[in-house]
Amino acid sequence: MQRMVTALLLMTSSACAQDQPCTADALIKAGPLLRFHVELKPTDAVDIDPQVKALPPVKALKGNGHFDVLEVTGHYIKATYRMRFLYAPIRGSCVLMGQEILEVADPY
Repeated sequence: MQRMVTALLLMTSSACAQDQPCTADALIKAGPLLRFHVELKPTDAVDIDPQVKALPPVKALKGNGHFDVLEVTGHYIKATYRMRFLYAPIRGSCVLMGQEILEVADPY
């Protein structure tokens, strides 16, 4: 029963991410961010996963607002990178307010 609930939650969160209005924008911005981070040319190939994960909103640094968070995974050679894009929840537009990239690795 617990596995069924977990599977249902995973399917729901994936569906919610694809319904987010800025999913396509996050996928478009993921490639250039990864190329910039690993110091590649704009024409060099990187692999961006088409699945976008919606995460809980984060509080804005100023005021009472919050930002929607979308997570995209990318790969270059043997390295995997997690990219998070923070969007202002403004209806009808995708205003990118911040982005972060982190290599998925064990530093020890």
